[in-house]
Amino acid sequence: MAARAISSGTIAFGLVSIPVKLFTSVSPSDGIHFNNLHKDCGTRLKYQFHCPKHDAIVGREDTVKGYEFAKGQYVVFTPEELDAVEEQATGGIDIVEFVPIAAVDPLFYDKAYYLGPEEGAARAYHLLAEALRRTGLVALAKYAARGKQYLVLLRPVKLGLIMQQLHYPAEVRAMEDVDIETADLRDGELDLAIKLVEQGARKGFRPEQYTDEVRTRIEGLIQRKVEGQDITAAPAASPKAQVIDLMAALKQSLGATDAPAADAAADGKSAGQG
Repeated sequence: MAARAISSGTIAFGLVSIPVKLFTSVSPSDGIHFNNLHKDCGTRLKYQFHCPKHDAIVGREDTVKGYEFAKGQYVVFTPEELDAVEEQATGGIDIVEFVPIAAVDPLFYDKAYYLGPEEGAARAYHLLAEALRRTGLVALAKYAARGKQYLVLLRPVKLGLIMQQLHYPAEVRAMEDVDIETADLRDGELDLAIKLVEQGARKGFRPEQYTDEVRTRIEGLIQRKVEGQDITAAPAASPKAQVIDLMAALKQSLGATDAPAADAAADGKSAGQG
């Protein structure tokens, strides 16, 4: 089934305008969700707004939007004022600079969207994509939509362009905020750790070999429940013991990865033959 565009925009590449369509890159309803039901009759419950001051249920028509500027103090906005506050959704994807993709830490990555050219814009679209491929650069741009301004990255792939939404620096926590104890590394342990990494190395990322095992298990249990069967929790896994002798654990791990190492070697031979 052909993908359906969720929005449209225009890439500003110098004085060149490239009309594009945006497509989601992932399925929006992948998760398994459980609903709240009334225990007595099994009816799905509805959420309501409760006013603790008046101890009353408030209808949606009697609600307003407010911003808490101090503890317990709010300033109220009318719908017209909210429209004035929101960023105008121009659909413009304005490129501001080009950088190596390695210069953008994946920590800043958020959602990704496929970009496709609007009718008549294919030549300019592929021109930008090929220019990025040849230079090894990606484009940083500003994109206004849904009342917000987003920082995005345009990166080329085999068939075209992907727009990667980025977090702003203020949204990303610093690694320095994490309390990480320092440790001295021994040469022998480091050598074994490197060998263990190399034994498990592959030529590339193969996402097709991975599946969500937890989702598969839950779906199976749900199906059993639908069929009228009882389900019980699996026995809890025993906690792994803390490693005391790091060198011995590394040596034992190397012995346990002989088979994956052989697979890796086979992968390398297959790639060479291809």
